[in-house]
Amino acid sequence: MNGDDERIALFLDYENLAIGAREGLGVAPFDIGPVADALAERGRVVARRAYADWSSFDEDRRLLAKAQVELIDIPQRLGGSRKNAADIKMAVDAIELAYERGFITTFAIGTGDSDFTPLVHKLRALDKRVIGIGVQSSTSALLPPACDEFLFYDRLPGVEPSAEPRRGRGRARQPATPPAPPVLAPPAPADEVLPVEEAATSTRPDSDVGTLVARTLAGLQRHTDGPVLASRLKRAILRKDPTFDEADHGFRGFGELLRNLESRHVVELVEGIAKGDPQVTFPEDGSADDDAFRLLVDVVAGLQAPGAGPQLSGLKDQLRKRVPDFSEKRHGFNSFLSFTRAAQARGLVTMDWDDGAGDYRLRVPA
Repeated sequence: MNGDDERIALFLDYENLAIGAREGLGVAPFDIGPVADALAERGRVVARRAYADWSSFDEDRRLLAKAQVELIDIPQRLGGSRKNAADIKMAVDAIELAYERGFITTFAIGTGDSDFTPLVHKLRALDKRVIGIGVQSSTSALLPPACDEFLFYDRLPGVEPSAEPRRGRGRARQPATPPAPPVLAPPAPADEVLPVEEAATSTRPDSDVGTLVARTLAGLQRHTDGPVLASRLKRAILRKDPTFDEADHGFRGFGELLRNLESRHVVELVEGIAKGDPQVTFPEDGSADDDAFRLLVDVVAGLQAPGAGPQLSGLKDQLRKRVPDFSEKRHGFNSFLSFTRAAQARGLVTMDWDDGAGDYRLRVPA
């Protein structure tokens, strides 16, 4: 085990997350895959626990078991408060683990409930880093400022909100943080939605190894300081997919794989401190990125009509009609929306929200 990696304990207030995702995003059952991937980019998850009355989450229970999550059952009792029982049990277990497992450096607390703010303060007082995770529409405004880092589930790569959130029974939360404006969570293109069974686990093999490497590298660059060395990149890939083996893709070693990706302008290698462990980054010349952005501009220009540009939803399909293997992830972007925003930041396209269509409309500036 490398000493530079954070050791993370994940605690999920599952009812809060599942109900928040269902009612706020239309996502059901709750997909833990994006959470697991986000934490894999930050360190090694050594404990995963989820707390709920599992008689109410039968399908979720099976998916979480596949994701190697320990399920802590808090059955509902007559005359008792199930909410308080689950919250107290989770808080007690977290503090107990903080004292018993000194090697754990980070606690990831999945909830939007402000009741857990004292727990966050206590863990930080014990010199533990705390990462909060919650659905934006059901997260209290008091919780994010208490954490060292807070991940809104809505914004994690791989989370695709449904156009019509589903309502159902379950304990309600008071969302002190108002829902984000449409710019933060537009309807996702249909071609990016993962099947439930595929999305439920963090070990999703990627059909294109270049896409897997680029996506992981982008995540490490966003969330870590300093250069990303090849050894660190491979550890992060293995945390996402423990079955990863470069030999399955025709390479004798990870260095050979990286050199191949460098020749394809996916990554760039710079000599590192240690011999045989180069620094990995994205190419500075951006030639491959330029080709991808040029494709986007050409497609948008061909589809736009006077006064109205094409909608974001379905636009990726149009790009794939030109280039069948197009993937924004190969260029380090976690979603097609991020890719189009990068094009907007470069002044290549404009993006305006259309309330009537419930989607972005893109145009090529005159």
